[in-house]
Amino acid sequence: MKRAAIGLLAAAACAALVLVGELAARAPREGTLVETSFVSHGVRGRVHLSVYLPADYDAGTKHYPVVYFLHGLPAGSNAYRGVDYLQRALDAVRRPAILVAPQGARDGDSDPEYLDWGPGRNWETAVGVELPRFVDSHFRTIRSRRGRAIVGLSAGGYGATLLALHHLDAFAVVESWSGYFHPTDPSGTRPLDVGSAAANARATAHTFVRQLRAAFEARPTFFAFYVGAGDARFRGENLLRDRELRAARVPHVFHVYPGGHDATVWSAHATAWLRLALAHLEAAR
Repeated sequence: MKRAAIGLLAAAACAALVLVGELAARAPREGTLVETSFVSHGVRGRVHLSVYLPADYDAGTKHYPVVYFLHGLPAGSNAYRGVDYLQRALDAVRRPAILVAPQGARDGDSDPEYLDWGPGRNWETAVGVELPRFVDSHFRTIRSRRGRAIVGLSAGGYGATLLALHHLDAFAVVESWSGYFHPTDPSGTRPLDVGSAAANARATAHTFVRQLRAAFEARPTFFAFYVGAGDARFRGENLLRDRELRAARVPHVFHVYPGGHDATVWSAHATAWLRLALAHLEAAR
């Protein structure tokens, strides 16, 4: 009896070890977070960024697609560092990629809306042009639009949309998470005048609707956006954006999710939407 019991215990222990091994093999491997910066002519100073490298980055010579992620505004100079949930989501996708989260504001300049305002405050140039150039020159990236996605939440969703529309040769995937499509004041409730009728038109995504079908056909682009059903500030404009894109027969993906304008919505859908973005980019090679 004792021998039988010992045998059963040993078998159970072996089975437990096998199960633990299988679970460990299935668990996402964590990557490496790097903090760096570059000198920007656009903002006449350093732009800081967090770069999350895939787990196998140091083990080979592969080049990876890049997801550029823009934080919300108004914000301080360190807002770009809040990417822990994105790192976990990207690990869960199991499709190796580099995540880049750049600084989009400075202390004393907390709501630049990712636009070019003039010398020393040209955030569109810094984030949309200089940043990819720096990342491509310092990391093993797929150095073409087919290897780049630009994604953002709230004001970052607005910034991602405008930067992509202005630089469609640079990005093949665009996602807005609870964003909007025209510049707003810091409260997010009123339009922001950026200086002239022409400048206001260029800073408004609705201006480009009639051009998008042809533009997306010439440069294949995946455009997706979502909003929370309880997001009183931005739900209406997201619904309008969906209607106008459908009327113009512009391919896109749009969802309304339960919840408001908060991190619980973004974290709940981060894995699915990063997976969606990476499915439309070239894979690591």
